[in-house]
Amino acid sequence: MSTTTQQRSEQVDVRGPRFVAWVTTAVLIATLLVSAFSATAAAVVVGLQAVVFAIGAAQGPRRHPYGRVFAAVVAPRLSPVTEREPVSPLKFAQLVGFVFAVIGTAGFAAGVPLLGVIATAFALFAAFLNAAFGICLGCQIYPVVQPLVARLRRTRS
Repeated sequence: MSTTTQQRSEQVDVRGPRFVAWVTTAVLIATLLVSAFSATAAAVVVGLQAVVFAIGAAQGPRRHPYGRVFAAVVAPRLSPVTEREPVSPLKFAQLVGFVFAVIGTAGFAAGVPLLGVIATAFALFAAFLNAAFGICLGCQIYPVVQPLVARLRRTRS
């Protein structure tokens, strides 16, 4: 594979992650609305979102469930790709979302709905920033964390 082809395969259309962020925003808003009536139901909704975050963190934006919807349904209707972004920061951002969703799930499931609401609200804030303004908080943190992770991997090998 040529370097140019390899670089493109490690990048995605910026519109995909923003679409994912809009869907995530909707799911997290639904979680908060449901939590007003049932902490158990909120735990299920945010728990399902945690699974979606886990898939995105482990397999990247191309295999992310909402990313697949973007690729199959939305992208074919859009103009050609003009801007791409790297995959690694997006996977890290999904990992951060996963952590908050797991904390939210645990809070709702353990009968500590305030913890569930706070964790879900943090995830919602990050998703909305990305969806509405193209600001990916996890992607902003990634350059700081990535060298630490690389150093830890080297010391374990």
